[in-house]
Amino acid sequence: MTSYQLRTERSQPADPVPTVLLDWFGNAGGSTIQYRGSLRSRLAAPAAVLDLLNVASAVYCVDRLEERPGTWTRTIHLKLPVRQLDLWSAVSTDFTGAVSFLSGDNWQLEISDSAEAVSPPTEVAPTVDAVCLFSGGLDSFTGALNLLAEGKTVCLVGHYGPGQTHQAQQGLCQALARRYPDQVVARWFFLQPAAAAAGQARPLPAGKESSQRSRSLLFIAAGLTVAAGYGPDVPLYIPENGLIGINVPLTGARKGSLSTRTTHPYFMDKLSSCVRGLGIANPIVNPFRLITKGEILAACTDQPTLQQLADSTLSCAHPETARWAKEEQTNCGYCFPCLIRRASMHHVGLDRPDLYTYDVLADNPELEQDKGSDLRALVRSLNRPSKPTDVLRNGPVPAADMAAFAGVYQRGRREILEWMSASATSASLRRQLPA
Repeated sequence: MTSYQLRTERSQPADPVPTVLLDWFGNAGGSTIQYRGSLRSRLAAPAAVLDLLNVASAVYCVDRLEERPGTWTRTIHLKLPVRQLDLWSAVSTDFTGAVSFLSGDNWQLEISDSAEAVSPPTEVAPTVDAVCLFSGGLDSFTGALNLLAEGKTVCLVGHYGPGQTHQAQQGLCQALARRYPDQVVARWFFLQPAAAAAGQARPLPAGKESSQRSRSLLFIAAGLTVAAGYGPDVPLYIPENGLIGINVPLTGARKGSLSTRTTHPYFMDKLSSCVRGLGIANPIVNPFRLITKGEILAACTDQPTLQQLADSTLSCAHPETARWAKEEQTNCGYCFPCLIRRASMHHVGLDRPDLYTYDVLADNPELEQDKGSDLRALVRSLNRPSKPTDVLRNGPVPAADMAAFAGVYQRGRREILEWMSASATSASLRRQLPA
């Protein structure tokens, strides 16, 4: 087990080596958490939500640093300073459970008192009607588009790291701002573990984990920081389709930490309860939690803009694939999110295989190796009869929504099968599809 400690002020004592220090001192030197962006500019965010952002940022950085063993389950101890110790003590057990469920690990969160002050802004930004997480993917783009089409002023919040994601986010944001003048505000932030540098008390270890299971916690905390900064009644929208929300494992070997739980209903319910316990009143809304990705596109209230810009969205788990293939930035085409994306685009007549680095429905020797693993797992899943209880395989869902999630799962499978049956040019793949 590795121990980590978040420090938000230099005056906070450091636990002895081998504890890893996550130092986040704002713009001052010596930090081991690298941050830049406009997340909190001109916002009067309360202490509770700023603590949540600190905690989520530390969890995310630890998740990136702690390499997974062969069992894919880690035990992690993390010490966290918070300003409102009484509130955090009341929710710490549930919050720890939510984080453990999200990443599939055994987290041990130790909460301690912090004397860190909250500096009020010298100038406050005009309020907005809604805050919307904006990853640059198809769901978040459509969610933002719907809100704008309703006439709302929307603040888009996007997290990015190295790579091409931020370019896609900015391009889409600028296009939306041209379509809806004076309705779009954007706040971007870059956050990741920092490389070794002068002034750091203890440079971070060299380990790097690529799965990023906790990224949605960071994203949601950032969105709540912005929403609460605008006011306690400003809602945070988290647009994510229900099929990915429950994310039923394609095979028995993909359970636990091998299946993402980004917006799984169990995680969202646990986290929302903790957020309310911390006194953060902003509503958290996922308008797409009970519909498929194809249904999201079909119901979009601004179809001309969707059809114009959908191809520019980035829904890929491997967005750097095109660069390695020496092609223009695009979706890889072979990861599970890309497969769901293509099926949803086919559902509304917008699927174009030429806009992906790889067309999984055509014969390609590279897809017979690792690049085809998600496709093969998906085909095997489609050949197995489904049952309503499948939606419980990645975690519990609310009893009242059991039938609705089972319906999402069935309709999602049907979207995928209809796309493959209509578009597959590979004779081998066509033979493997269920009748």
